[in-house]
Amino acid sequence: MKFIDGGARMITESDVQAHGITRYHITKFYREHIANSGYYDQLKYIVEPSIEEFDSPGRLDTSGEHDNTVVPGLQHKYAQTGLLLVTNRCASYCRFCFRKRLVGKESDEIVPDVAKAAQYIIRHPEMTNVLLSGGDPFVLSTAKLDEILTHLLPIPHLETIRIGTKFFAFEPKRFRDPALPAFFQRIRDAGKTAVLVTHFDHIGEISVEAEQVIHTLRTQGVQFLNQSVLLSKVNDNPEILARTFAKCHQIGVRPYYLFQARPVKGASHFQIPLHRGLEVARGVNQRLAGIQKTFKYIMSHYTGKIEILDIADDGRIYMRYHQNKSADKIGKIFSRPYTETACWLDDLPER
Repeated sequence: MKFIDGGARMITESDVQAHGITRYHITKFYREHIANSGYYDQLKYIVEPSIEEFDSPGRLDTSGEHDNTVVPGLQHKYAQTGLLLVTNRCASYCRFCFRKRLVGKESDEIVPDVAKAAQYIIRHPEMTNVLLSGGDPFVLSTAKLDEILTHLLPIPHLETIRIGTKFFAFEPKRFRDPALPAFFQRIRDAGKTAVLVTHFDHIGEISVEAEQVIHTLRTQGVQFLNQSVLLSKVNDNPEILARTFAKCHQIGVRPYYLFQARPVKGASHFQIPLHRGLEVARGVNQRLAGIQKTFKYIMSHYTGKIEILDIADDGRIYMRYHQNKSADKIGKIFSRPYTETACWLDDLPER
């Protein structure tokens, strides 16, 4: 593996290993697709290593995942939601991944005993949905995913099984597995809703193959949401994101979250200042019809999911807790003095 970073330096596999950054791994489908997409100069940053990763400061757990782990592999940060880390692998490795600490590496954070996690969920009737995450759950066989369902579906208060995945971009043929219709039928037969959370960051990632398998799954009763990350050099452009979200809406995938990139060690160079993020989000909304404006511009912070609203004439940035561990904080608007270089809540002075 060799890459020319910015035309200045060649990056090799040994460079990646020496600096302990995420190894390079990409599917043949995605490599060929982005090469022919007309957007290679933007999409390459999603999967190809760059010299910026070597010195990109930050933390490895920006959202307090360790502190919210209640049994190995199960997080319970928000009352209604459980998050199961079911694998440490992905079809391809994103350079901006916020779980660089575990993805593609040996990790003790992956759930070792789903039955034990299910026992915790049973004792918490406030939990109405479980999100399978990782890594990407669809690297697991459908039979393995079925085993996970065996523990979750009998729990009466669970209403929704969510699965987060970027396979629709990286390897859409995964969803042609003939065992999948029965997998999703099993969820429906248990009286629960199956939701797939896709991860399209750029319209150039939405292939014809992805559209086809999404259409098929929708006819099988699967619901779709999409989350994107706002990434420097990739999609920090309102025209690109508006086209991405309009396309998602067209194919039946509801734009859900536009995440502010996190200050992750090895990935914080993907961040853009909050004022620029607000300009992009506003520009996206200006280009979309009302029914397409379903996304929230979100900062997934240690304290909760924060919707970033606007910078007012008083020089303060206004935000609202979309989710928080404390129910009384959800929906509450708060503000901080704004500084031009701020990319994260912690960059803003408290008063």
